[in-house]
Parts: sequence; C-alpha cells; structure tokens
Amino acid sequence: MRILKMQEKYLEVFLESLDKFGTLYGPVRRRGVLTFDKVHDLKEVELGGAHPIIPLKKLFHPKKFTMLHFDERGFYPDYSMIERRVVLGVHPCEIHGLLKLDDIFLTKPVDPYYAGLRKNTAIIGFSCLPTENSLCNSTGTDIIEEGFDLFFVDLDEFYLVWVGSSLGHDMIYEREEFFEEDVTHEDIQKYLQWREKRNKMFKHDFDFRSMPDVMELSHDSEVWDYFAEKCLSCGQCSMVCPTCNCYNVTDVFDVTNESVGRRERVWDSCMFVDYSLVSGGHNFRAKRADRLKLWYTHKLKSFGDEYGQPGCVGCGRCVDTCPVDINVLTVAQALTAREVPKH
Repeated sequence: MRILKMQEKYLEVFLESLDKFGTLYGPVRRRGVLTFDKVHDLKEVELGGAHPIIPLKKLFHPKKFTMLHFDERGFYPDYSMIERRVVLGVHPCEIHGLLKLDDIFLTKPVDPYYAGLRKNTAIIGFSCLPTENSLCNSTGTDIIEEGFDLFFVDLDEFYLVWVGSSLGHDMIYEREEFFEEDVTHEDIQKYLQWREKRNKMFKHDFDFRSMPDVMELSHDSEVWDYFAEKCLSCGQCSMVCPTCNCYNVTDVFDVTNESVGRRERVWDSCMFVDYSLVSGGHNFRAKRADRLKLWYTHKLKSFGDEYGQPGCVGCGRCVDTCPVDINVLTVAQALTAREVPKH
C-alpha cells in the first residue's frame, strides 16, 4: 500500500477537486445534528471529530426507499437513488462497519441496491480521536487497512495519506503536486507519537475477545431479565448500530387502482415487539429478555460465527443513545461481574 504526505494547507483545495468523481457527502450539521449528508460547502464538513449519530450505513442501506414499481404487466426495479458519490471524513470504525455490511449484502444473492450504491461510492477516510464512549480500542477497529480509497491521518501540520485503491491513485493524480513521496523518519516518529497519545485517551474498555464464549455460557443468565425490566424496546440501539441491517418490505397500492403500486423497504429492528410475530398470532420473541438476548448474542457472538468477526465495531453509539443505559459495555460488565445485578 502506498503512503504519501500532504501539507495541511492543501487539504481543502484537494477535497474540492474530488467532485469530479461524484457528489460530495460528509459529516455536516443539519438542524444542529451531525449527519452524513450532501456537502454544499467544504467549510461545513467536520473531519476527525465526533461521529454522526446515524452511521454511514444510511448511505448504503437507506432508511426508506422504493425498491420497484408494479402494475398488471409486471414489475420495474427503481434504481434512481444510485449516484456517483465521494464520502468524506469516514472514521475507521465506520469503514469496519461497512465491510461487515459487505459480507451481508454482497454475498449471493447480492442485494442490487446496496451493490449499486457501494460500487458508485468512493470512501475518503479520516483519522479521529476517541469520544467519551469510544470502544474501538477494545474491538480492534481503531485502525483500518482496507475498505477505503484514501485515508488521511491528521498530524497537525501535515497528513499521512494511505492510498487504498486504483480509484484513490486516480484522485491523487488529479493534484499530484500536493503530495510528497518522501516520508521521513521524523514523520514516522510523529505518527507513532500520535497513536500513543490517542491510545491513552480511551476512557472505557471491555474484554471483547472473550465475549463469544461468555455469550455462549450466558444463554440462561439472570442478567437478561435484569435488563429486560429496564428496556423500552425503542429500537434506538439497532438504528444507530453500524452493522444492524434488518428491514421490512411493504407493498403500497394506488388508492384509485389496486393493480398499480410500489414496493417500499424500510428499516426494522429485532428489538420491536412485533418483529418476530408470524401468521396465527405466534410471537417467537414476545419477551423483552429474549429480544435483548438475541441482539447481543448476534452482535457479540453469532455474527462472528458466520462471518469471522463479531458484529460490534466499538463506535459507542449504543452507549451514547440508550436512554436506560443498556449497551455493549454495560451488558459485558454485567455478564462478567462476580454478582448478578439486582432487579
């Protein structure tokens, strides 16, 4: 992998040049909330700071969209949402989350909507510093080695730039006068010092590597009943998780002609009480304890059984978001505590 150096003063001009490769998206403030959205002015992009509360998955697995239109003659897929894009300011844990979604949506049968969005989107990664609830040091997702076209590490006066794809090389060649091949020993030392400083900033950690075994042993633990009494079944944990991907499909008919309509896809959550409701009124997970157990077992164990790595990327969003303090950190702490928490 090629690593180059670029002075900080060239960053904005270089990023502006990337609009040749597609519409620019990035973390920007909309109504006071940080979100991944179209960039109207590069000065509004927040690089390397807090992460948007709704993760990058919203750009590849949209919250709601029309899959197809139909009438009495047949159906017609709708790919109108697919466009050439360049997403700026993507943190390492976000890229790890996207790679996990690749495992799900690009495995046969391939999801054509996700595949189309993925193929037409360039990823420009940026280093970041831990937020209050970051856990990516525990999950090993604080560093990324693939899944991006370019990745910038901010070392104040300059950036080290990892080139991760042929498209990334094409982007460099657009303004190659901004980039230096010569990375000095002093530059390397500054990079190592930055990593050491960053590693000391994490405020939380948990034994992530032991969690698959802990989850297997804790299937009948009283901990699930303890958390079930607190849980609101609001689904916020799944909505903000970079790797949650459940959705529902609904046919919407034209009110004047029932043979004409559209098929819509919308995010769903296994934390909702009716998620496992089937014909006949039977609900496989009517109890909140069962739904919590399912979510955390999938996140910390069964996803890894199928794809090689657990589903948590340590972004800390569930810690930030849950109104009753149920998240990967508190669940891991409760399952490994000497005593079961009291109701």
